[in-house]
Amino acid sequence: MGETLRDGRFVVLGHLGRGSQGETFDARDTLERRAVAIKRFDVRGAQAWKDVELAEREARVLQSLSHPKLPGYIDHFESDGALYLVMEKIEGESLASLHARGVALNEHDILRLLTDASDVLDYLRGRAPPVIHRDLKPGNVIRRPDGSFAFVDFGAVRDKLRPRGGSTVVGTFGYMAPEQFQGRALPASDVYAIGATAIAMLTGREPEDLPHRGLAIDVRSTLRGLATPSLIDVLERMLTPDPENRAGRIGPLLAPGEPRPRRPGPEIYDWKAGSWDLVGHTQLERAIRSETRRAERHARRQALRMARRAMRAQRHEGRHHAFPRPVSFALALCLVIPILAVTLATRLIVPFVLNILALFIAPRALKSAATRVQGAGKAAVASIARGQRAILGDESHSGAASSTQDQEASEGQVRVAARAEARLRVDEPATPEAEHRAETLEPDSTMAKR
Repeated sequence: MGETLRDGRFVVLGHLGRGSQGETFDARDTLERRAVAIKRFDVRGAQAWKDVELAEREARVLQSLSHPKLPGYIDHFESDGALYLVMEKIEGESLASLHARGVALNEHDILRLLTDASDVLDYLRGRAPPVIHRDLKPGNVIRRPDGSFAFVDFGAVRDKLRPRGGSTVVGTFGYMAPEQFQGRALPASDVYAIGATAIAMLTGREPEDLPHRGLAIDVRSTLRGLATPSLIDVLERMLTPDPENRAGRIGPLLAPGEPRPRRPGPEIYDWKAGSWDLVGHTQLERAIRSETRRAERHARRQALRMARRAMRAQRHEGRHHAFPRPVSFALALCLVIPILAVTLATRLIVPFVLNILALFIAPRALKSAATRVQGAGKAAVASIARGQRAILGDESHSGAASSTQDQEASEGQVRVAARAEARLRVDEPATPEAEHRAETLEPDSTMAKR
């Protein structure tokens, strides 16, 4: 452009952008031989005196600040009805420019952004009085070539706290905290704005276009699959609508070992919200498989014990009744109830419940569990039925061949159960307890074969 200012000290080279408070130009400081940015505010074009006050306040506040992540103050002056603020030019690209090109930041970049913002906001908060930016958004955040972030444009800055409110509503829709609409900007308002900037750069969408629950952005459903649970927790606390419940600083949220609130219990399908909470589905399926294997082991052992008891009863009783006939029938009739209960539980109720749950969580593991429970139920019912026949004495007077065939069938079923137990021991870790169980079961198996 070639325009010169301040008696030729500053040479305007080009146009950097336009904001609500004026235009910003790329320029050169011929005295210090460095690149600068010059912000111009046309006093004659101001719609209200408040705009002029904000422009003067920006120069005053920037002059009092000194931080490596903020533009350094160089000069300010008035010329031809316009106010000029000269500051250090920060090299890099604004997040708004990246956003317009469809570039989203990854989680590593977002953590760097939050860390740099925490440093700057703690510095501003520590001023006396505290300084509130009030307009943090992608357009006012610069990503430097080294990956760090700087924060510019203090045109909406406020350097005096008013406990009763009453300040001008300044900011950008979507990035303003709810209390700013009431003119009550607080240091926590800048925390909200950084959180909104981070979620916009993660998703590539404006905050007002994201799913909401009441006044709050639904951070969990928005970032599912885009961020880790720890980062989601951080942003959720930064974007809490109520300033009293919102995190007042970013640094403590990022500190390692800082306790973070989590929802109690396992994170599964939320019917009320109609969405999934983030959950390690691998851990959930692993737990289901572990519980299924434990139930199978218990059912197999119960069936094996009952079959052995029935065989011992047959060996000791021979073909004679241990009890009078009416007592035998009464005992056999009592075993009908366990048969019905086991059948109803393992063949109908438990498989039905598992198959229903499989529609929503860990389908593969739960369907496999349902099949295994049915198999274990069949083995248990068969064992109880054998015990029932042993009590009755199987008094059919069909000859020795029939008795031998029944005994061989019972022994074959016991051997099947024993092989299942052996496979179970192979699947289990080789622990002293498991070895002791194997030594205990072996004599009974040998006796059964005899």
